[in-house]
Amino acid sequence: MVRMPHSRERLWLVLWSLLISLFLSALDSTIVATALPTIVGELGGLDHIAWVFTSYLLTSTASVPLFGKISDIYGRRQVFQVTIVIFLIGSVLAGIAQTMTQLILFRGIQGIGGGGLLAMTFTILGDILSPRERPQYMGYFTGVFAAASVIGPLIGGFFVDNLTWRWVFYVNVPVGIAALLVTWKYLHVAAPAERRPIDFLGSGLFVVAVTTLLLGATWGGTEYAWMSPTIIGLFCVGIVFSVLFLLQERRAEEPLLPLRMFKNDIFSVSIVMAVLFGSVMVVGSVFLPLFLQIVRGVSATSSGFLLVPMMAGVLAGSTCGGRLITKTGRYKSFPLVGGAMCIAGIAMLATIDVNSTRAFVSVGMCILGLGIGTASPVITLAVQNVAAKRDMGAATSAVNFFRSLGSAFGVAIFGALQSGRLHRVLDARLPRGAAVADSILDSPKAVLALPPPVRQALQEAVASSVAVVFQWALPAIVLAFLVSVLLREIPLREDVNVASAAIEGMEEASFGVLGEPGPRGMDEGHDDWRGPSSASAAQLPTDLE
Repeated sequence: MVRMPHSRERLWLVLWSLLISLFLSALDSTIVATALPTIVGELGGLDHIAWVFTSYLLTSTASVPLFGKISDIYGRRQVFQVTIVIFLIGSVLAGIAQTMTQLILFRGIQGIGGGGLLAMTFTILGDILSPRERPQYMGYFTGVFAAASVIGPLIGGFFVDNLTWRWVFYVNVPVGIAALLVTWKYLHVAAPAERRPIDFLGSGLFVVAVTTLLLGATWGGTEYAWMSPTIIGLFCVGIVFSVLFLLQERRAEEPLLPLRMFKNDIFSVSIVMAVLFGSVMVVGSVFLPLFLQIVRGVSATSSGFLLVPMMAGVLAGSTCGGRLITKTGRYKSFPLVGGAMCIAGIAMLATIDVNSTRAFVSVGMCILGLGIGTASPVITLAVQNVAAKRDMGAATSAVNFFRSLGSAFGVAIFGALQSGRLHRVLDARLPRGAAVADSILDSPKAVLALPPPVRQALQEAVASSVAVVFQWALPAIVLAFLVSVLLREIPLREDVNVASAAIEGMEEASFGVLGEPGPRGMDEGHDDWRGPSSASAAQLPTDLE
């Protein structure tokens, strides 16, 4: 006789499927990096190599709010399963691609599913766990998302060395199918009874606005000069369509991004925090490997392993912080403590030079990771704590979207600052008549083979340029800290486990705004404050209506 899993085991099965789905979504934005030289060698298309990343970035970022809103209309379970299927189809097609054009197109399809996975994972987490329970689990999700940025290139390198680059995409298939089967069997979140219209015009305007702005940020300073007609044109088009999108959202019956949510100060402050923390949290994983490879002379694989202190810090900070929030029911102090640690870590890394040791860099990375892990999960938690049920998908997706947008623009802006400083210092330090091609930065072995005066000049230039990134990141994280002070706290009360309404085999219940049993839920935007708390209505959360 086969033993059916107990209710708690079923909950963990669903949580593991969500974790795996989030990991795959985050992993596929980085796993291709080490496989690209092999891919280009087989498929050709070197001139379009950047589009392998860009196509995934564009579609995954733009699709996050779309799937979040659609799930508010049609239900989480169905939309989540659709995103898994899209992601798997894109993965299989990318694995069998025969040309670079096909690979770029299929990566775009994969990105649509990846953005949906990101949107659905945190939204479903808000559906199946009460606000008091949610933080300790959210810490695991934040840690997994951060770890994927380090593990991705390592896994990609392993497949290239031992199998074939196509397994970079095929590996998603069995894992994705497992997540699909588990959620089909055990995840049962009730779909909304009301069928609301989809804002197709607003969705189209949004996609054009996001695509053009991201292209401008991605191409600026790399493919084209920042002041070139192409980049200026992209930003102008993006701004115009952004304005049109906002005008459409004001008149739409069911807007993609309900502007009324911004009337809630907790939501508005959290969105600003998401942009600022998102712009800063990528500087370590993006720019420190360059310092470690060129200045410290480590291999690409080793530089990935040397980022482990930062990822360990993220995991420790998010896990410990989540448990403390669950225990105390309060969250305001965590972005403040986390922001302070981020300031300390970035201040350390802003002083690095050619003489900085690996130990010094590792300590700075660990402190930065602890700060990010402590502060970041609170942003989603605070928004979900005040979101009406009918807006849970849109509100949660908005946080993830603006965090991703902050990361994309952070990489572009800090990358431009780093490149500018690199070339200025290099021009000043290189011996007369010597020259260094930009492509040499991709090969630590080639750097070590340079004549000592040229190598020393290049290492000094790289160290100075990476330090500048953190010097400019410092005021950004200080601003994030100051914005965190404005975050209004609404204590999380101890509630009945709302997973009982979402995991098959557990007792069905109807839940109020914070997951308490009650005859009314958030669908109507009502506040149902029955329970042990004696707090006044002014101290309790209000829906984003």
